[in-house]
Amino acid sequence: MLRGTHTGETFTFPEPLKEGVIVSRPNRFVMIVRSDSNTIRCHCPTTGRLGDVSLSGLHCLFSDARSKGRKTAHTVEAISVESPGRARSWVGINQTAVNRYVEFFIENGLLSSMASGVLKREVRLGGSRIDFLVGDTYVEVKTPLITLPTSKSVERVRHGRFDSFDRMIRHMTELRESLSAGRRAVLAMCYLYDAKPFRPPALDRTNSRILDAARLAEESGVETWQVNMKVDRKGVRVIRYFRNEIFVGPVAV
Repeated sequence: MLRGTHTGETFTFPEPLKEGVIVSRPNRFVMIVRSDSNTIRCHCPTTGRLGDVSLSGLHCLFSDARSKGRKTAHTVEAISVESPGRARSWVGINQTAVNRYVEFFIENGLLSSMASGVLKREVRLGGSRIDFLVGDTYVEVKTPLITLPTSKSVERVRHGRFDSFDRMIRHMTELRESLSAGRRAVLAMCYLYDAKPFRPPALDRTNSRILDAARLAEESGVETWQVNMKVDRKGVRVIRYFRNEIFVGPVAV
């Protein structure tokens, strides 16, 4: 687990990340990485798909595990979505670490327009646990990785459609219901790269439920914010963040 320190406006890693090249992803939990002529097994911190990019041959940044007894001694933190040989453009993939980054930035006042106040983790709301209660604001964090910004020359792979949105729909419903108690509710869409403002995809039979839930939440007053962060060898920082009314348009802050 990477625990950061406050260096200016940066969540600083305890040790700089190392660079390698992805050989393969044999299963959802493991990536095989070549680094300094060594081939190592690394933990893959997301079990889902990583866009439609073929991972083999892409550069990556990885950290060393700080706890003993793990099956893998390293974790892939970011991948380069540029073709091999071009300048690196890092996309963070550690979904499990994003809550620590958001907590750090909120507590240091770097997301104050989105949420400020005393922060509590894992707060029960209805039948779910919401990531944070900050002052009077519930904040649920999501880190989309289904689509990634890739150069045209990067090899693509075909994936089946992803349609398991039940957990997100439940969170949106409970955030919407929390408004009746005088609370604010925020859905924070966090990207570990400088993503364009999120726009909903075209409606189809696989995404109609999640888009309907998102529209109802927005119309009820649940705020959608987008937080773009930058990952490099030394740490993570906020590039920009803004309120994004996904069925209307981004709102600058």
